[in-house]
Amino acid sequence: MENKVKKIPYGISDYERVIADGYYYVDKTMYIEKIELSPSFLFLVRPRRFGKSLFLSMISDYYDINKAQRFEALFGDQYIYNHPTQDRGKYLILSFNFSMVNSDPNFLRDSFEEHCSEQCDAFANKYEHLFTANFKKVYQTKISSGARIQYLARMCSENNLHIYVIIDEYDKFASNILSTEGHQSYHQISHGAGFYRSFFSILKGITTGSGAAVQRMLIMGVSPITLDDLTSGFNIGSNITLEPKYNGVIGFSENELHTMLSYFKKQGCIEHSVEEMIETMRPWYNNYCFAEECLGDNMYNSDMALFYLDSYINSKKIILKNMVDKNIQTDYNQLRKLAAWDAENTENFSAIQELIDTGQTAATINISFPAESIIDTSNFKSLLFYFGMVSIAGVSRGEVILKIPNLVVQEQLFRYLIEGYKSLLNISINIHELAQKTQAMAYDGEWKPVFDLISSKLQEASVVREFIEGEAHVKGFMLAYLGLTSHFIIHPEYEASKGYADFYFQANFHRHPEMKHRYIVEIKYLKRDAKDIDIVKAKEDAKQQLQRYAADPKVKNDKGDAQLHLVAVVFKGWEVVDSFTSPLLSS
Repeated sequence: MENKVKKIPYGISDYERVIADGYYYVDKTMYIEKIELSPSFLFLVRPRRFGKSLFLSMISDYYDINKAQRFEALFGDQYIYNHPTQDRGKYLILSFNFSMVNSDPNFLRDSFEEHCSEQCDAFANKYEHLFTANFKKVYQTKISSGARIQYLARMCSENNLHIYVIIDEYDKFASNILSTEGHQSYHQISHGAGFYRSFFSILKGITTGSGAAVQRMLIMGVSPITLDDLTSGFNIGSNITLEPKYNGVIGFSENELHTMLSYFKKQGCIEHSVEEMIETMRPWYNNYCFAEECLGDNMYNSDMALFYLDSYINSKKIILKNMVDKNIQTDYNQLRKLAAWDAENTENFSAIQELIDTGQTAATINISFPAESIIDTSNFKSLLFYFGMVSIAGVSRGEVILKIPNLVVQEQLFRYLIEGYKSLLNISINIHELAQKTQAMAYDGEWKPVFDLISSKLQEASVVREFIEGEAHVKGFMLAYLGLTSHFIIHPEYEASKGYADFYFQANFHRHPEMKHRYIVEIKYLKRDAKDIDIVKAKEDAKQQLQRYAADPKVKNDKGDAQLHLVAVVFKGWEVVDSFTSPLLSS
């Protein structure tokens, strides 16, 4: 047994530090072999805070010619140590991280130039010993970062040295500009003589010709938007984002998670069983799939998993007070602006409502698309996929089925949808008021005030009744707000007894251990011209469905002793015409 327990690398993206300072590392070095067998210039998209930076740091340390003699110290415990590749320790690493660039338009170009120049300076200082005596002196005469990059490349070619270019967060500042300043400002940097386009043109130039300095390149980001707009300036990259062999390159597989948890269990850091831990984590952090061929081989968000493990070890509570790491939350405002929500364009907003209402949406994942086409719903759904807000869950009729992967993302989508209701429809609910009513629903069985409040807000939206009318809109509005209260874990489209209950309000015992009530809720939506006979039929259908759902073993055996209520709410247009409980029949 090791004398010292490894630390949890939550928030650490420096591979050398992970190894030197005794952090636990989930081995991803087996992907080095796959990368070397792939084309030389690669591009990979994964959601934010998913482990991309640590992976790039590991790649950098493996290929760095200055670290070749430290191979055992850095990689002695990893897969690659016993399976080294022919290119190990043969490159000079030129790296950029564009999350460090200030995206304020007033400082953007200078900040970009400064970052690129600093990285070139670091490269020159780090590898000065490999060049002739006057190398540094001549280098310092180069004023612009572009001139410095070209000089470094030429000197490497003359000395038969090879460069590996690594770019992290390649799209960060460009996406910020697009969402905050609009297409014109974005177009100025990414088209024509734009400085960012010119940067990639230079990179392309130093990869071509006999004895080209740059032999390999690995670029990572969150979306493919920027790369598509830079295509004519950089059309040599191979996009491996959707390739099956790279499905597990970023994030944790369940086997990797099990191995890590088993280590900390063995060290006495975990009181619960590994299986209990995984069972708790799975609905919150799992279910990311990045290739159709890999259905079932789902990935956990590594940042979320490490956040949970670190918090668990500190608190010893298997359910955290807050299961969501605030650092992973998507910038909803940026996404909304990218999707161009406005009163005339509600299709993308409706796509979110479809996800909330049905739990899924069909789409064709576009490998790339220009910024000017992001408003197209097909591209918007693709963007949701790249942002990690939906994931591949199946294939039907030539399209992939995208679903919300877990409860963390579901909460993000609730907030996203609420922002849409505020900006598009000018309707909202006071969350504190709603929380007080859900508290009474949870502890006292007083469910009706909750649905009366929601109904009243829908009726206030008279100017947008044509838009709000429809089952998806009603259920989406209801779920978005109720999902932000803490008393229930709300499962939309809950599978039970070979059917799907609209909502299962599962008691959140871990945060509210004294809860007394839980609910299955069935929404019946009728158009405004529905007759009384239609209402009667809807009520009868609801009663039968509720009884069937309640008989499902999953519902009957749900942990805890909270009383189960069967609730039906009948809407006629935006108005609630009836709401009632159906008595629970004994089985």
